[in-house]
Amino acid sequence: MSLKQQIDVDIKSAMLEKRKDDLKALRAIKSMILLAETEKGNTEGVSEDAEMKLLIKAVKQRRDSAQIYKEQNREDLYAIEMAEVEVIEKYLPKQLSEEEVKAELQKIIAQVGATGPQDMGKVMGAATKALAGKADGKTISTLVKQLLTA
Repeated sequence: MSLKQQIDVDIKSAMLEKRKDDLKALRAIKSMILLAETEKGNTEGVSEDAEMKLLIKAVKQRRDSAQIYKEQNREDLYAIEMAEVEVIEKYLPKQLSEEEVKAELQKIIAQVGATGPQDMGKVMGAATKALAGKADGKTISTLVKQLLTA
């Protein structure tokens, strides 16, 4: 079952169970997928990789908004954004812990043959592909810097 079909099924169940917060997040995901499908030049639909990128983008947007709301002491809006993050994350692969990411990065550094900070671009290219959807880009970048400068 594709992500779009799964979202449709989940929207129906959320409507029947009257879960308004879940419904809002699910509709937002569906909207993003539909927009991607109708983009200029898109003839085949949305690939699984593109769907993953859309979900990651949606989570990042909501986390950024939640952070702003938290700084402005708007706990009500913060709670809404974080509830949406939880719903969207159900469709993403399990996120790796910092230790797991570090272990993966050490393997990638060895494969690429990186020796110092000047090789960060090579490592980041391989790492973002290998860890797509499993770790945040900011976390990857920070850990790569630490590992290459150590």
